[in-house]
Amino acid sequence: MLFIKGIGCLLIALAIFSAFSMKAPKGDKAMNGLAGAAVATFLVEALFKYIGGDLLGISFLGELGEVAGGMGGTAAAALVPLMMGANPVFAVVAGVAASGSGILPGFIAGYAAYYISQLVDRYIPSGIDTIIGTLSLAAASRAITTLTAPFITAVIGTIGNSITVAADQSPLVMGFVLGGIMKMVCTSPLSSMALTAMLDLKGLPMGIASVACFGGAFSNGMVFRSLGIGNAGQILAVMLEPLTQADLVTKNAIPMYSCNFFAGGFSGMIAASFGIISNAPGTASPIPGMLVPFAFNDPVKLCIVLALSALCGVACGFAGSMLYRKTSVGKMIIRKTCAKA
Repeated sequence: MLFIKGIGCLLIALAIFSAFSMKAPKGDKAMNGLAGAAVATFLVEALFKYIGGDLLGISFLGELGEVAGGMGGTAAAALVPLMMGANPVFAVVAGVAASGSGILPGFIAGYAAYYISQLVDRYIPSGIDTIIGTLSLAAASRAITTLTAPFITAVIGTIGNSITVAADQSPLVMGFVLGGIMKMVCTSPLSSMALTAMLDLKGLPMGIASVACFGGAFSNGMVFRSLGIGNAGQILAVMLEPLTQADLVTKNAIPMYSCNFFAGGFSGMIAASFGIISNAPGTASPIPGMLVPFAFNDPVKLCIVLALSALCGVACGFAGSMLYRKTSVGKMIIRKTCAKA
């Protein structure tokens, strides 16, 4: 029941974010802003605070990472309306006013700030629009983050705790399912970094997600190479950061996501069996997923896990590609996706 509750909560959260991205007005652009905010804050925090500060002992990098990690709400409240097309001044005002909030309250404030800025541009006379817009957006952004933070913290905390408890009770099963889902999210237009940051995943679940994203990167490269998708530069790019090749991934969604799920799932099982942990939320991506766990685990053990997960990624990518190339159903799928491309 703990496992079902944990995975169920994760799937509900993922469904909500997916529906928002596809159906909400400018939802995809807003989610791109959220992903950018996660990169600008949590990636910097993970690499500089945990690797540069805690692991290498460089105090300047540690302080830089600490500061960046506390700016998630500010970055989201600014980048979301900016990506949606708001006046840059108004976007920065919304971000500044959301200082100290979490990334998800900042996301909500930024999404609302875009529409408020549109009303200001439309109805406030030129000349005083900047003054009125600045004051109104600052007040609105702060009010939204203040009002939504307690509810969001409670809901997201429940989801994150459910996943954590389920991972502790059924580590191998959770490793396969969580690893598979997170790798699919990592390759999809949604951001696994943003999702794990919003869920505040830590410990074993975050370790599973990190290793799954790393191992699945090799599946991405193998599928691209075996099926003749993209050039050498694009193959390398989809391994390092799948979002850079979102157009090619979505045109070949079935082979990509199916191979991803198994590569991430088996990599997650390896991480769970070795007890790999990570206390840096928002680092579920190939490069951070490889580097950040060194701050929390034995280096030798982690190197073994990364090597095994890379082999799993290559094997799943190769096997899946051969399946699609050799079977009639697979050939039909490839033919249709090539026609779309």
